[in-house]
This record gives sequence, C-alpha cells and structure tokens, in this order.
Amino acid sequence: MMDSEAHEKRPPILTSSKQDIAPHIATVSEMKHYLCGCCAAFNNIAITFPIQKVLFRQQLYGIKTRDAILQLRRDGFRNLYRGILPPLMQKTTTLALMFGLYEDLSCLLRKHVSTPEFATRSMAAVLAGTTEAIFTPLERVQTLLQDHRHHDKFTNTYQAFKALKCHGIREYYRGLVPVLFRNGFSNVLFFGLRGPIKEHLPTATTHSAHLVNDFICGGLLGAMLGILFFPVNVVKTRMQSQIGGEFQSFPKVFQKIWLERDRKLTNLFRGAHLNYHRSLISWGIINATYEFLLKII
Repeated sequence: MMDSEAHEKRPPILTSSKQDIAPHIATVSEMKHYLCGCCAAFNNIAITFPIQKVLFRQQLYGIKTRDAILQLRRDGFRNLYRGILPPLMQKTTTLALMFGLYEDLSCLLRKHVSTPEFATRSMAAVLAGTTEAIFTPLERVQTLLQDHRHHDKFTNTYQAFKALKCHGIREYYRGLVPVLFRNGFSNVLFFGLRGPIKEHLPTATTHSAHLVNDFICGGLLGAMLGILFFPVNVVKTRMQSQIGGEFQSFPKVFQKIWLERDRKLTNLFRGAHLNYHRSLISWGIINATYEFLLKII
C-alpha cells in the first residue's frame, strides 16, 4: 500500500519540475539571437583587429597600406592590440543588439503594424541600428587609442574616457551623425539582402556546406557595404579623432577632407581595398558564426 501511494506521488513531482524548467527554456530561446550575435562579434574582433588597425591609419592619414604597416611595426608588437578593449566591448554589445533587436522588433511590428513584410523588416533594421548608436562612446575611444598622436596622452581605455570627461557628455558622442546614418542604412541592406543572396548560392546538403554558404553570403554583403559606406567612415574617423574644440558638421568635415586629398575620388577611397578584404573576412566570420550558433543553441 505504501509503495502504491509513493508511486502515485511521483507524476506531480515530475510535472512540477517541467513547469519550473519551462520558463528558463523560454528565456534562453528569447535571448539566443543576442547571445549568438555577441559570440560572433568576439570571434571576429579577435581575428581581424590588426587588419582594422592598418585600415584605420589609412582612413585617418590617407597613407598607403605599406606606410600604415610600417607605422605599426615602429609602434611594436606590444601596441598591436592596443585599443582592442573598446571595439571588443562595442562590437559584442552592438552586434548582440543588431541581431537580437532586429528579430524582436520584426516580430513586434508584424503584430501591431499592418504594412508589407519588407517595410516592417526595414523599420526594424533602422531601429536596431539607431539603438546601437548608444554605444558610440566606445567607438570614439577606440579611434583615439588607435591614433598615434594620442599615445602620450593616455595608454588605456579608462584614461581615454577620463580625458573626454572634462569636455562634457557631448564629447563622447562626437561623430554621432555618420554613425546613425551608417548603422541604419547598412542594417536595412544587410538583413534585406542576406536571404536572397543565400538562395542564389548552391544548395547546401551538409553542415560544412551551410557554414561555407553563410560565410560567402555574409562576406559578400560585408564587402559591398564596406565599400558603399567607406567615405562615411572616413569622415566619422576624422571627426572622432579630435578632442575638444568646435563640433563641425558632416558636410563641412567631408569638404575639408575632399580638399586635403586633392579632390580625387581615388584618394578619398585610399584604404578601401583593404577595407573590402577586411569586411569580406569579418562579416563572413560574423554571419557564419551567428548561423552556426543559432543551430546548436
């Protein structure tokens, strides 16, 4: 009789356990897009940071690839990964928001707004990109740490943040306009074209083939967007390399750079070829890592 009673009590315990676990499973499912985006960004930054540093020097000074590499060699290996903390913090956070908010906002807008799918997803992409811009101060500090003219002023992220503090909160957001423009429109193109591009690639039948297709898809999109928004990033870099002084408008800074570079498009796009290859690798890694993690989490 006791055995029978004990047996009858077991199902409620198991049911209770399942009920306890269910909310945690739901939470993990809701957060997985954020987690996958964060991990994809970390993987990418760790691999491509030295390439980004060469590109940064070219954007800022308009020098050739060889001269930028020689600058880094003179700085020494010790300074090669100098400034990696801000992009690591910024990219892991912004890509988590980019992928996570895009999915969440797409679902939310579909439920409450009766517009075509393309318009809904475009709106979600712009809103996600705008939210990413909250972390512009990290991108700002990264620019300062990579500029060798500021090497004597501060040696780490904390000191760079502290140096900007006396200029007020606005100083942290110098270069916000090009950041907002770049984030919003690049998100629309990335999420809008990712599916169609993958559909035109050879059909994948294995896990490794899916990984290759995701890399190609992300890489092609990244390279295209990197070239398209290259002049915007050149202006943003120039604006963010300044500490204190007048806040100049985007057109004014662009005109100044255009005149400095002899009004030649080739000079404005100096470093674009390296940016193309960096973006190809970076976004290939990001997209492949994101899609891979999405399947296993």
